Amino acid sequence: MTGPEDRCRLVLIVPDIADAEEKARIVGDALRGGDVASVIVPQYDLDDTAFQKHAEKLVPVIQAAGAAALIVDNSRVAGRVKADGLHITGNAAALAEAVEKHAPKLIVGGGNAMDRHHALEIGEVQPDYIFFGRLDGDIKPEAHSKNLALGEWWAAMVEIPVLVMGGNDPASALAVAETGVEFVALGRAVFADPAQAASVVASVNAVLDEKAPRFED
Repeated sequence: MTGPEDRCRLVLIVPDIADAEEKARIVGDALRGGDVASVIVPQYDLDDTAFQKHAEKLVPVIQAAGAAALIVDNSRVAGRVKADGLHITGNAAALAEAVEKHAPKLIVGGGNAMDRHHALEIGEVQPDYIFFGRLDGDIKPEAHSKNLALGEWWAAMVEIPVLVMGGNDPASALAVAETGVEFVALGRAVFADPAQAASVVASVNAVLDEKAPRFED
């Protein structure tokens, strides 16, 4: 059996849970389910002080599982909690600023690529990865068809790795993988029932192991 590095890998989006301890426990449970490349940590409606407290709980749990902890848009908190990177939700200019300030010390990726033109603008910034979708965009069972098409186009043409937002059904991960992209992001699909999070991660990895296309060296 081959390792997950030669096929699409899972990225998790931390759910909006008010209690920091509970949030860290639920994310830790999910990570016990199997391979996860990275975990994206949004700020949601927390102020910076509260967000830092949440991140202080989450980041060590994420890193202990062998995943990269990526803080959304808040470089101060990312630095204070020794996160692995930043996920930028803004446009190419916002991403360019973050890359200039924080790469290569931190992983810097993301972008708000709604079409090919904006994607190419983001590519010129040379982020560590480009993201197609919205972090809260998993409102339907399947991944958005536009994001699948953009991901497939990008993966065939550009070396910068690509992350595509999946849907709220775990089965959407395979549809994303079949486009040839390197990473699939799941949020509600994993965390809708926290008690099942680890088994969902395990089942998604099993399907990707069995059915996802392999990358050529």
